[in-house]
Amino acid sequence: MNAAPSQVVLAMQGVSVTRGAKRILGPIDFRIQSGERWVILGPNGAGKSTLLNILATRIFPTSGTVSILDKQMGKVDLSELRTRIGICASLLAEDIPDDEFVRDVVLTAAYAVIGRWNEVYDLWDESRAVALLTTFGVREFADRRYYTLSDGEKKRVQIARALMADPELLLLDEPTAGLDLGGREDLLRRFSEFSLDPLAPSSIIVTHHIEEIPAGTTHALIIKDGVIAISGPIAEVITSEHMSAVFGISIDVTTDGSRFFARSR
Repeated sequence: MNAAPSQVVLAMQGVSVTRGAKRILGPIDFRIQSGERWVILGPNGAGKSTLLNILATRIFPTSGTVSILDKQMGKVDLSELRTRIGICASLLAEDIPDDEFVRDVVLTAAYAVIGRWNEVYDLWDESRAVALLTTFGVREFADRRYYTLSDGEKKRVQIARALMADPELLLLDEPTAGLDLGGREDLLRRFSEFSLDPLAPSSIIVTHHIEEIPAGTTHALIIKDGVIAISGPIAEVITSEHMSAVFGISIDVTTDGSRFFARSR
């Protein structure tokens, strides 16, 4: 894990995305320092997925500049930059072969490939893959086929894969979507414990629900109609006033320790 204290991990300035005559995102200014753990929230269609795709270097903005890990998009080999970014997203997960062994699902991320072929992995790679599976509670499934796992178990394997290459930035797109209550809480607990490591990478989680924000998250960004409604330290952003304004209904936000909960009034 390589993120250094006070390093600028991400800087977006004047970023917009236009499709045809319609602007679907921006303009956005956004900045992340190493050690920060962000959550991005907003209504359906707000622009969260478009923003995440830019951060994952999967699409370019129509205008503005994006610098990730001191590299400006458009002026760097993206294949090299992508090895420094860990991603857990449903579109990528769909490409994982169902008959792949769980251990290999994680291990192949060391070569940034999906599906094991003829790559040669050393003992360090093998040990790291097992350690990550252990961290997220799925070590005992290492020799099982991926398709035999439950949705919750697959999500844990996907996060372990995202961390295999020792990224400096971790992007998680709705990591607890579709999980039952037990699976959600177990995954959030494990991710929170992992994040306590001072060398853990900076992270950005996209979610629809404040109940799915893991403890230890430091900052929040709320996006609405393609622009940032508010961003900053999480306790200042996730409030009844802001949630009500963004989602258009009266919402009461409560906290229990480092977790947030919402209900309509």
